[in-house]
Amino acid sequence: MVPTSKHPRQPVVAVTGAASGLGRELLARLVSAADFRRVVAIDEQRGDIQEATWREIDVRDPLLANRISDIDVLVHLAGDYAVDSDPAERRAYNLRAAQTVLTACAAARVRRVVLVTSAMVYGAAPDNEVPLPEDAPVAAEPDTGVVGDFLEIESLVRRSLRSHPGLELTVLRPAAVVGPGVDTVITRHFESPRLLTVKGCSPHWQFCHIDDLVSALELAARGVVTGVVAVGSDGWLEQEQVEELSGIRSLELPAGLTFGTAQRLHRLGVTPAPATDLHYVVYPWVVDCAALREAGWKPSWTNEAAFEQLLELRENRTTVVGRRLPVKEATLTAAGATVAVIGTAAIVRQVRKKRRQ
Repeated sequence: MVPTSKHPRQPVVAVTGAASGLGRELLARLVSAADFRRVVAIDEQRGDIQEATWREIDVRDPLLANRISDIDVLVHLAGDYAVDSDPAERRAYNLRAAQTVLTACAAARVRRVVLVTSAMVYGAAPDNEVPLPEDAPVAAEPDTGVVGDFLEIESLVRRSLRSHPGLELTVLRPAAVVGPGVDTVITRHFESPRLLTVKGCSPHWQFCHIDDLVSALELAARGVVTGVVAVGSDGWLEQEQVEELSGIRSLELPAGLTFGTAQRLHRLGVTPAPATDLHYVVYPWVVDCAALREAGWKPSWTNEAAFEQLLELRENRTTVVGRRLPVKEATLTAAGATVAVIGTAAIVRQVRKKRRQ
């Protein structure tokens, strides 16, 4: 009699958005891991990691289900989260991609799907608990920004859990992501000449280096962690620490002036980003990474080290660019709105001062 193996068959894992960015970083890690029988890379064009099995297809294509019939685990990382993208086009892409992936995985009997949103879905508020537990309510305001995209994607996930109970879904919610190639509202905040703060509230800064996000994604792909999983460095930095490390001074303004000005800029079409995006640079949204901690995971980057690299990458970028373009020469992004708020507030103060004279 031929003895049968008691070890379960190793799963086949697939990564969408595998040719670049976070998808490529995870793919590079998975192809060298011993936990998967085969690693499949899914993207519209072939990437440079030869060890993976490449399948070229747009993840929004309904035929995706036919291309993943042999997949056990799928990590969905194809998305458009660029701060300069057209909000309507970005939202349409991200929701269509997530919806098609979830539907295709259910049809193809994929066992486990892993997605990434953001800890931003908890919302940033002056009275937030620090840190927020992973099961804290999703309290972010639905808007036209990237946060709104994440909220819609998580809504799709909840609907999929009800309609496809056999599909295991894991959602990673990272803190402010930093690292090479990362360009977000948060990273651009530190390109500003002054750090905006709101009277009566001090931000708490927590970062998630892309290396740590990749290691957490690998654990999720293996099924070590499931459900809602927060990812980030241990603890947080106080505003004073951030100012000391960066050498950038803060500018404190009333909340009404700050958000009112940003909203007016949005209504005028100066910036496509809603004023609520500014909440994430003035109010706390620190998370407790309990599920990963209980699984034995430890971040390899501290908040200090991640922030220092953010500053180094910012310096490299500004060296190339030379300077931040004035408002009249550039289309403002959400981070640019912070600079605009500061500039507008300065003008308001000057006007008020002249009126008093």
